Amino acid sequence: MQQKQRNGRRLNLRQAVVVAYGGLARAWAGAWGAMVVAGAVWLIVPLAPTGAASWIAALLAAVATLTLAGALARIAVSDGLAGARGLGLGVGGLQFGRPELRLAGGLALCAVFLAMILSVLALVLLALFGMAELNVEAIRARDWAAVGPAWRLALLGGLTVVLIVVFVLLVVRLSLFAPATLGRDHMVSLNSMGVAEGSSCKLLAGLILTAAPKLALLALIGTGLLAGEAARVAWIIGMVAVQAPLTMGFLGAAYRQLEYWRDERPQAG
Repeated sequence: MQQKQRNGRRLNLRQAVVVAYGGLARAWAGAWGAMVVAGAVWLIVPLAPTGAASWIAALLAAVATLTLAGALARIAVSDGLAGARGLGLGVGGLQFGRPELRLAGGLALCAVFLAMILSVLALVLLALFGMAELNVEAIRARDWAAVGPAWRLALLGGLTVVLIVVFVLLVVRLSLFAPATLGRDHMVSLNSMGVAEGSSCKLLAGLILTAAPKLALLALIGTGLLAGEAARVAWIIGMVAVQAPLTMGFLGAAYRQLEYWRDERPQAG
């Protein structure tokens, strides 16, 4: 039986970020095989011909991604590779079992929930802009001075920013579903928001701080220093071998600090 034990835990952002960067070597040692497979599959997906082959390639990409996510999540919620192997980590991170299926289910439920929220927020925005009675012809002509009163535009802009922030914080609060699924040994989706309660802003800050590889690649691509096939290959390798373990490492470290459930089932032996 599991019991819920809230104890007012708060996220130590600095410690979680340090653990994420410091855990890269462990992630490479434990999930190198899954990284190689995922990278190779994603490299060949765009080369697949249309028709049935493209669907097969997409399925392989999904399986490879779930395998990598499962390996990294096991490593992130464990004290070491031995603990991760106790959670089912395969050789080189190559395994596919119930945890991976649970991750897929949790992701699907979170995606459906976020799609519903996004639809509601979009309807709210449309209603607000409709009530504002802005000059549609001026918008089409990009004559912003004639669109409407400045105060009304400022108010609409502010409300838009608020709604975007609300949606982003919802995404962040759901981001612990993967480590929670491995840590609790059952599928976790919307109830991961309870784990992140009170730490959404710190989680967002941590995700930004551990997004350095992604931001660096975007800067190189944006400035034209990386382009064409080289940019695609660098992006895939960077995401699979550096960004994915960094992000999951941070989320795993955050989850271990914030988790409040205790498994009180009798242990074997």
